[in-house]
Amino acid sequence: MTKTILITGTSSGYGKAIAELFLARGWNVIATMRQPDASLFAATSERLLVLPLDVTKAETIDKAIADGVAAFGTIDVLVNNAGIGMASVVEVTPDSTIQEIFQTNTFGVFSVCRAIIPQMRAQGRGTIVNVTSSVTLGVMPLVAIYAASKCAVEGYTESLSYELELFNIKARLVEPGLGPTTGFAANGGERMQGLIPQDYAAFAQAYFGIMGNYPTAYCTEAEVAEATFAAATEDGDAIRFPAGADSKMLAKLRWSTSEEHYLSKMREMFRPVIPA
Repeated sequence: MTKTILITGTSSGYGKAIAELFLARGWNVIATMRQPDASLFAATSERLLVLPLDVTKAETIDKAIADGVAAFGTIDVLVNNAGIGMASVVEVTPDSTIQEIFQTNTFGVFSVCRAIIPQMRAQGRGTIVNVTSSVTLGVMPLVAIYAASKCAVEGYTESLSYELELFNIKARLVEPGLGPTTGFAANGGERMQGLIPQDYAAFAQAYFGIMGNYPTAYCTEAEVAEATFAAATEDGDAIRFPAGADSKMLAKLRWSTSEEHYLSKMREMFRPVIPA
């Protein structure tokens, strides 16, 4: 029987790549986005259903799930990919911006999970894959709000995995590394304007210089799609699936070394030296 996956945030980037990979491997794909546009995908297929879904609006979540089940009979895998990237200095980041980031990156994930769990529980199986970031493994400067929104999803997913295994439902994480085409700054948009004040300018300039000479290869959309496929299909109890060279390097540093060594290496790689 052909399996079905529902993916949020498929208009570009990781979400689009994930949708196209699963479609190419014979799955039914429910590709959701705030403004649905089937022409974004290279090929049309009776196994592709493009639907509107805004993770901050419960009614669109419920309708997308209902329409997906009506079309394909079941939803076997959910991928929560929709998210907003942002770099900023904490002390000048407005509450409204923080709330917007969390509403999409964190509470949106919670909402879609809560909506899909009853359907998966009733069918006695399913997999939920929440896409976070390598910053949950190695937190870097100027992304405190973004990192917090993604770290919350990490704790949520691990706890959820224990709750749902009773019903043969897996909850897993894909942790993409930094990529040149992730659209992080573009996705952050106007929210980031003015959020690096003058007192931090030299620090930010030196830090962005480091990031321009990243210590590992950049993560690709294809690597994220493959990691997501593994998370959706592999047996076993693994929860975390790092994607990209830096995510795998940071995972090893975080999980297999001491706190002292981890922090020392993070400062060595990412703490900028500000010119006198």
